[in-house]
Amino acid sequence: MRLWIKDPLAIFAAGAERGLVVEGTRIVELIGKGAAPATAVDETFDASRHVLLPGLINTHHHFFQTLTRAHPKAINKELFPWLTSLYPVWARLKPEHLRIATRLALTELILSGCTTAADHHYLFPAGLENAIDIEVEEARALGLRMTVTRGSMNRSQKQGGLPPDAVVQSEDEILADSERVLKLFHDPKPGAMIRVALAPCSPFSIDRRLMRDTASLAEKYDCQLHTHLCETRDEEKFCLDMYGVRPVELLEETGWMSRRAWLAHGIHFNAEEIEALGKAGVGVCHCAASNMVLASGICPTKDLEAAGSPLGLGVDGSASNDSSNMMEALRHALMIGRLRYGASGVTHLDVLRWASEGSARCLGRADIGRIAVGLEADLALFTLDEPRFSGAHDPLAALILCGAHRADRVMVAGRWRVVDGAPVGVDLAQLTAEHRAAAAAFA
Repeated sequence: MRLWIKDPLAIFAAGAERGLVVEGTRIVELIGKGAAPATAVDETFDASRHVLLPGLINTHHHFFQTLTRAHPKAINKELFPWLTSLYPVWARLKPEHLRIATRLALTELILSGCTTAADHHYLFPAGLENAIDIEVEEARALGLRMTVTRGSMNRSQKQGGLPPDAVVQSEDEILADSERVLKLFHDPKPGAMIRVALAPCSPFSIDRRLMRDTASLAEKYDCQLHTHLCETRDEEKFCLDMYGVRPVELLEETGWMSRRAWLAHGIHFNAEEIEALGKAGVGVCHCAASNMVLASGICPTKDLEAAGSPLGLGVDGSASNDSSNMMEALRHALMIGRLRYGASGVTHLDVLRWASEGSARCLGRADIGRIAVGLEADLALFTLDEPRFSGAHDPLAALILCGAHRADRVMVAGRWRVVDGAPVGVDLAQLTAEHRAAAAAFA
């Protein structure tokens, strides 16, 4: 089946003014101005009302946190008190809670034009040992690509960390389960729907040995590495007190300074650290919304990118954002970026690139993130029919500046997964009702 997505209103790709042809799971042809498909097509989709983007890629999230949005115990707090307030609440998480939280988060994401998501799941209270299996099952059911990061915490409060004892595991438990899920689910081949990454949570919930052994395991199985780093000044002080080094030095000591690694937040780097990260090819996921909510600071996005670091975007957890919307993440990244770099320093084209090609690089993928021949047919199509877009002259800029938040059509691996603004095969009213009921357990 050859599908021509024809004559888009605008497209975030060069030489594709008349659209593109999809065959199977891939883009097989770009149609330039005044041209037509080189060979016959079986079907045509009229995209003349649509702005066409590569599928957006979310490189940092915590799906389980959809159950604790705007929680009274955590609102109006900075990161450390926010975490210590919520850890005991999250310790109640059970398999049925994680399943419905994952389903809702994935649905929110795909409705916003997201086609690939990375979730950092680091919470494993007793009974939730198969958390990664649950997330993989839900991603497969909805049809999204996913990098499921097997998170970990082994430093509890009694060892000087932040999390309570009930939610941490021993290093042996962590490494054994990491190897189990890698063998079961990790697919390093191009076009993969599921990949696994390994993700010690943060310097204040792990130890050096776990970081080092996790890096070795990633080498063995050819997977990516992920962690929170340099999100707050408190973290910098914690690392100096606990490890005697700054956070980036901890990465260097434990074998993380490579293209395998991407970091969430990456706010408080000095100039030398930015240069070192760029030289090593370490990626950074910019989480603008949560950085603003928790008053953590502003990621030095342009400096990191100029130094050579892949720069991606993420919505972060839904207890610190508090939504799972990638288009909102693009707008937030633009606005806060301009506070740091000026009105012309960060453009709508920058944030579109970060949310697609940049995010793909963070995840170690060259097969997604762009509209190009040979790449996977992951696409997000938006209309400009709402009043908020009336009078807009540049369609691509309008998506960001006028606040687009819901896609009309979304394609993943050549299959429509959102049609007329609705996720295929999902009863939104039922899903929302079930999720609300589950969230009641965390009041």
